[in-house]
Amino acid sequence: MLNRVADGVFVHESAFCQSNAVVVQGAAGVLLIDAGVHEAEIACLANDLADSGQTVVAGFSTHPHWDHLLWHPVLGDVPRWATALCADTARERLSNGIDPRRFGIPDDVPLDLLGHIAGLPAGSSHFPWDGPAVRILEHRAHAPGHAALLIEGHGVLVAGDMLSDVLIPMLDLNAPDDPIDDYLAALRLLEGVAGEVTVVIPGHGSVGGADEVPARIDQDRAYLQALRDGGDLSDPRIGPSAKAGWDWVRDVHTGQAARVAERSARDEPARAEDE
Repeated sequence: MLNRVADGVFVHESAFCQSNAVVVQGAAGVLLIDAGVHEAEIACLANDLADSGQTVVAGFSTHPHWDHLLWHPVLGDVPRWATALCADTARERLSNGIDPRRFGIPDDVPLDLLGHIAGLPAGSSHFPWDGPAVRILEHRAHAPGHAALLIEGHGVLVAGDMLSDVLIPMLDLNAPDDPIDDYLAALRLLEGVAGEVTVVIPGHGSVGGADEVPARIDQDRAYLQALRDGGDLSDPRIGPSAKAGWDWVRDVHTGQAARVAERSARDEPARAEDE
């Protein structure tokens, strides 16, 4: 079911990790951001759009992880876009195919059109289409070429896999630079537009209002700083008050903390030599 979250902006929530597909109405049709996961859900989304007399004219993937690269023929053969770095990364990662078992992909996920995206010109500031101005906020948190989208004039921030009420910040631990620095820089980028936002849509989790934008930024920043400094972590997303069914997030945190500690120990001798 499509749920209206702002004028001309709708969300279709998946049962898979509370994934959010976002629909933005334009003059000739809709922009579909992160199309969904389960085949039946994508078909439901397509039916909802058809029933309302809407067609998809373009797609956008916020980042190069499989659950944000999906598509289905029922949505139409339309241009699908991402940032240049996202598209290049997806192409490289999918060049030898994908093993659904390795990535825990459910059986009823349509993979035939996985990652069939093109990159916008590097440095593009806005999405090119006949609809509301969509500002592209590209950064390096979570994945190469990750982008948040600000629907200007509508106060909607499509955050990709950031600013979630159920997921902790998940780092790109293979990034060439410090992944925590990358993530903190992305939070500053989003913080810079927070005053324009009345609705935030995370890639996974609950849609939030204007007051939740700074609160989620602060919570993510506190998590990252504690992760880096080895401080006290009282984040409710990994504590006993975590949302039912999301206890696996604690395992993600445990593995992430171990990798961060390993990286810090490995980099310490180099920092000492520089000093």
